[in-house]
Amino acid sequence: MWNKTEREGKADQAKGKIKQAVAAVTDDKDLKAEGETDEAVGKVKSAVGEISRKAGDAITKVGKAVKQ
Repeated sequence: MWNKTEREGKADQAKGKIKQAVAAVTDDKDLKAEGETDEAVGKVKSAVGEISRKAGDAITKVGKAVKQ
């Protein structure tokens, strides 16, 4: 399951893709650049969230192993 950071990243990626699609229809270069930036930021957020989630999962597994 995605954590908050991963969800925000996926939302930013989608927002960026939508902006790029609208920019392609309207020939708006500024909006296209904004969409590309949003998508890139979203990818970074998703990656950070995934790393955070995996680290948390690993810590939980170690904790459970120590208790046994």
